[in-house]
Amino acid sequence: MADVTEHAQACAIEVPPHARPPWRERHALPVYLQQHYAWAYLNARNARLFDTRGFLQLLLFGHYRRLGQAAVNALCETPERRLLQLGCAYGDLSPRLARHPVVARLDVVDAAQLQLDLLRRKLRYDDPLVCHRQDATRLSFPDASFDGVLLFFLLHELPGGARRRALAEALRVCRPGGRVVVIDYHRPHAWHPLRWLLPALFGWLEPFALSFWGKPLGDLLPQSSTARVLAEHYWFGRLYRQVTLTP
Repeated sequence: MADVTEHAQACAIEVPPHARPPWRERHALPVYLQQHYAWAYLNARNARLFDTRGFLQLLLFGHYRRLGQAAVNALCETPERRLLQLGCAYGDLSPRLARHPVVARLDVVDAAQLQLDLLRRKLRYDDPLVCHRQDATRLSFPDASFDGVLLFFLLHELPGGARRRALAEALRVCRPGGRVVVIDYHRPHAWHPLRWLLPALFGWLEPFALSFWGKPLGDLLPQSSTARVLAEHYWFGRLYRQVTLTP
């Protein structure tokens, strides 16, 4: 009971029950988030629409459940794991990951209070999940704090510099021998029916995606990094990729 009470208190402190209106928190938000993604992550009405399994299945062409399960499988191979997720993901991925039998605790970071509040409403009182309002490019956690780190469709939304810093931070806070799992877009095969449609869509809604989807993840690592790629998987004509790295 003490553990449950401690968890509830941590959530109550770090994620107030009522989100402040977006205009009040703009000073604390990354500029790219305010300029390019306010409609998707800072608008409460839109967020409620997007935060449904049906919408996400449509958005990811029927692959939301498969990609989410791939993330859970990659991170939950050994017991008593403390995990970190960078960025709240719409849908039920975070609660599913937190409720996996081998997960001791899941910490979730997001810069937008609205997103943290949406996640908090999905939680049971005993879910081992703690929310933190932080920028993924400047984490407050000490080095090697986590057994695994998840970036689920985050990197394609970041400008180049922020993308490199977020990945570097993920590797910094992951313990040696742990796993950093990235699931995101990838440039599909030339014959893919969406190969020529998606650039126009990205240009309208995802201004940084095209600079990411054709780039090997290793190119985002500093030359001094000792991180290495453990595995790569692709789905749907290579439109989606999973890359697992270890520090």
